[in-house]
Amino acid sequence: MTTRPKKSDGRNAAAPGERNDSLKVHANEGGNVAMATAAAILAPEFRHAVTASQILKPQFGSMEGSPGFGDYADVLDKVSERARKGDLAMASELLAAQALTLDNIFTEMARRMALNMGEYLGATETYARIAMKAQAQSRATLEALIKLHQPREQTVRHVHVNEGGQAVIADQFHHHAGGQENGKTADQSHATGAAGIGPALLGVDSFGNGVPISGGQRPEAVSNAWGHESGSA
Repeated sequence: MTTRPKKSDGRNAAAPGERNDSLKVHANEGGNVAMATAAAILAPEFRHAVTASQILKPQFGSMEGSPGFGDYADVLDKVSERARKGDLAMASELLAAQALTLDNIFTEMARRMALNMGEYLGATETYARIAMKAQAQSRATLEALIKLHQPREQTVRHVHVNEGGQAVIADQFHHHAGGQENGKTADQSHATGAAGIGPALLGVDSFGNGVPISGGQRPEAVSNAWGHESGSA
């Protein structure tokens, strides 16, 4: 691993225009260099950068100005920083590229399936199975991309209890796009009029009347002032 001069923040730095194969280590408060190095190695940006460097090395390793894993790590760190701030551009581009790649796999496997039809049944089935899987994954990726940019609907339910115990329920619908914070619901007005109002709940009214009792029970007979029992007709 190449040793680089230190930046002002204590990290290794590559010279301008030079391939960067260095590991950036942030000094921790305890001054434990081994733990700081372990934290830098376990960081997702560095691990993915090493993987990308190894995968792309056969194609771009001998190219003039080819990047090192430190360069890959710097780019991934910038992309991750934008994602942490809510930027969905990277996710959108990635999903779109994956959907197209999977669709390319589908068409290529379908072409090979057609070439083997009628003569090699085993190869035909193998290529057809791969083609169908690629098609399904491409469709799922496109659905994820659509959902990423589709506004989400949120229902906020308010219960208002009026004088006398009557309660009404008002539904409000708030729309906000993916990655955006919803507005403050506390500052939004409640639904008025008849829109969004559900049926009143049972309760004691302001005139002192009792709550109606459901069912087929008849009222019990009570004695009147003359000593005779009276019942309902």
